[in-house]
Amino acid sequence: MQNVTEDDLLHLLRLGPFHVALQAAIQSRGLSLETLQQRLSEQGIRVSLSSLSYWQRGRTRPVRADSLRAVRGLETILRLPRYSLLTLLRPLLSTSADRSPAGASMAMEEICPEPGVRDLLEEIGDHADGRLTGLSLHDRHVIGPRRDLRELRTRAVLQAHRHGVDRWLAVYHSPHHGALPTRREASRCRFGRVRADPDSGLIAAELLFDRSLRQGETYLLEYGFGFEGPGPAVTQEGRGFRLPQHEYLLEIQFHPEVLPARCYRTWRPDAQTAVTDTADLRMSSSHAVHFIEFGVAGYHGIRWEWD
Repeated sequence: MQNVTEDDLLHLLRLGPFHVALQAAIQSRGLSLETLQQRLSEQGIRVSLSSLSYWQRGRTRPVRADSLRAVRGLETILRLPRYSLLTLLRPLLSTSADRSPAGASMAMEEICPEPGVRDLLEEIGDHADGRLTGLSLHDRHVIGPRRDLRELRTRAVLQAHRHGVDRWLAVYHSPHHGALPTRREASRCRFGRVRADPDSGLIAAELLFDRSLRQGETYLLEYGFGFEGPGPAVTQEGRGFRLPQHEYLLEIQFHPEVLPARCYRTWRPDAQTAVTDTADLRMSSSHAVHFIEFGVAGYHGIRWEWD
């Protein structure tokens, strides 16, 4: 690859594949793998030279939480648009019924810090094994007049990677243990098995489609949880992704009598890493803040301060 222009690089970042875009970015910035490794180390990110070499040559792809964190670090070091490399790691639709992108998934424990999550998943059956890809996901959280969480609704567009897929597993985690939603509703699907662990603030719910999907078919569903009375007081909300998500929109709707003083976009690659603020968010005239990202991985959220 010779004489990579900025236009060439932006084109590759849009279309991929990942290893070609990474190689072009490294060449364009004139950095050696040793320099990249050193700068990642300065950010507290450890990655071997062989891994960097394999990634840019297409021999392997970064899939685990620590590797995805390294890719995010590379985007910063190489001065690339945020999540441009991560977007190229999104799961690709399998060309045969017995292949799946499951190798790109992270264990639930890497996303959710509560130890009880594995027990809930085992009771229901963990379906995050590459059967479905999330094409678009929209979370909307409503904050009530007591600065409490009143409801959360999700609208998702999913794509089947194999024939016969007929369900999706939703996990909700409240950091306020014991304050679990008291009602739930669903559209274009129905709740199957639901398991809750109040001590851990966890709910795992099986969402059953109205039909089995064909390979490559997409499915739209909506579901939500809510509280009959005041819910838990919250200052942040978000979602963790075990598989890279094509598109994620998070919206926080505030009651007009309790508007926060400041709102921030947050991110972390896994449950073991502290959440960091990545951007300020401005309130709309309808008393809501939101962000939309593409190719997301790890945990993405919004936090706010009342005063």
